[in-house]
Amino acid sequence: MAEARLHDGNTIDVEVHGSGPAVLLPVDPRPVEGEQAEEMRKWGADPALGRSLIDGLSDAFRVVAFDYQGHVMAAPKPDTLTPANVAADLLAVADAAGAGRFAYYGYSWLALSGLQLAIRTDRLSALVMGGFPAYAGPYAEMLRVTMAAYEESGKPKAEPVSVEPGDWSSVEVSTTEEQSRQFVTLYEALRDFDDRSVRLTCPRLCFAGSADEIEYDERWGGTHVSIAGPLVRHRAELAALGWDVEVLDGLDHMGAMQAGNALPILRPWLERALL
Repeated sequence: MAEARLHDGNTIDVEVHGSGPAVLLPVDPRPVEGEQAEEMRKWGADPALGRSLIDGLSDAFRVVAFDYQGHVMAAPKPDTLTPANVAADLLAVADAAGAGRFAYYGYSWLALSGLQLAIRTDRLSALVMGGFPAYAGPYAEMLRVTMAAYEESGKPKAEPVSVEPGDWSSVEVSTTEEQSRQFVTLYEALRDFDDRSVRLTCPRLCFAGSADEIEYDERWGGTHVSIAGPLVRHRAELAALGWDVEVLDGLDHMGAMQAGNALPILRPWLERALL
């Protein structure tokens, strides 16, 4: 196991599995267990997602796995989680793993982090964005949602209620103010980012579920975060810019993330791009 030092001086564990072209994978390599795992399953999440992705790729690729999501929640960066610093952190991970050139796959906010990485380095051999569009992304909408989460994080916590998977409006904010504030910092820095002007040269893939349309009620600013919509509406523009696009029929944000749905797209695409 290697260790990378990040922009704020904290360190993160880096696991390397397999051999072949390097693929950076910001996932938790250790399956979540116990009560937290049960809570994840209620939301349609896989407590062993990271391990499943590693196992599905490491026989053909050198998988560099690191739990960046878990790290920023354990060591929040309320004033410094900017796109430039996130990109620097990802490069520090690659350096710690000895990966001069590498592919990157991230999902949701870790997908947009990959785009920010791609415009700041020439070391990327391939980029895969899952669960966040590469063109006409909902940056303003995500800023509203993260601002609402930050405001809620400072209020007394309500009694937990039973919610259905996909019912994002009923989610009770359990994060601290520092944890929530770091994502406000990220999306504030992206307020004027124009993804339509991005031009990349490495192979690139963007995918999402066709039902990835998240509706928040007034507590969250009445915000509609459309992930699938931009991919469907701008498929021709994305193709003209060199992107491969996949829309997974009937799947929502949590569904398209699952290894059983992502790997059949991710693995053959990486093989074509890297092997």
